[in-house]
Amino acid sequence: MRLVLLTLLTMCAFAANSVLTRAAVDGGHLNAGAFAIVRVAAGAVMLGGIAVWRKNAMPLWRRARIPGALSLTLYMVGFSLAYLTLDAGSGALILFGVTQIALFGHAAVTGQGPTLRQIGGAAVAFAGLVVVLWPGEQSATDPVGAALMVLAGIGWAAYTIAGRGAADPLAATGANFILCLPGLIALLIGGGMSGDAYGIFLAVICGAVTSGLGYALWYAVLRQMHGVTAAVVQLCVPVIAIGAGALLLGEAVTPALLLAAVFVLGGIGWAVTARR
Repeated sequence: MRLVLLTLLTMCAFAANSVLTRAAVDGGHLNAGAFAIVRVAAGAVMLGGIAVWRKNAMPLWRRARIPGALSLTLYMVGFSLAYLTLDAGSGALILFGVTQIALFGHAAVTGQGPTLRQIGGAAVAFAGLVVVLWPGEQSATDPVGAALMVLAGIGWAAYTIAGRGAADPLAATGANFILCLPGLIALLIGGGMSGDAYGIFLAVICGAVTSGLGYALWYAVLRQMHGVTAAVVQLCVPVIAIGAGALLLGEAVTPALLLAAVFVLGGIGWAVTARR
């Protein structure tokens, strides 16, 4: 029961990241580059402070840190820039749809051969992404924003894979945030730092709480669940984000978005719960 509650809390934190980023970036309170930099800096300070308080070592210069730091950088850049044009719900749908397809592909490449049920589920999930991304007169999805979120999804999948063997989740997450920050500044500082106090507040909450502590909690629960289960539980995040975006940000929930959610969640759920 404890694992279930911790996992649900983690998924709510992931959904909150979408809502907070959308509120700050699209609301004009902080530009996308500045939001990402403040977010990661706040996470690094929070996790570094906890490590110092607990007197935990946080070794940075290890080869094992490279995949986590690089994948986190890719995720942060794509995620923040994508929310210039995407709604919280559609962004989360693309993010976690791509993440699950990437995790599915990784399982196949590493020797866990896909069954017909897994292939069929992946095809249905891909059809859901086509529904939300298909250009047309009624389409509200910006192709550039969608492409950026696809990159974020690939980064998040790599970050999830890198975290499965973390012996100390808090130290691993803190090190990833610290190592990610210089690269993020180099990539995004050219866009300038413009915004207001409310935008900075949202970025700090997103970085210190829903990202820093949320990602450390995710690394912790990953150690206690099967890889397939880890893939399945993330499927609830877009649903939470769609509901929160509609409730808190007044975003429209279109029939196409609902249909895409059903396809993506149902298809990937069907695929990853197949017997090995």
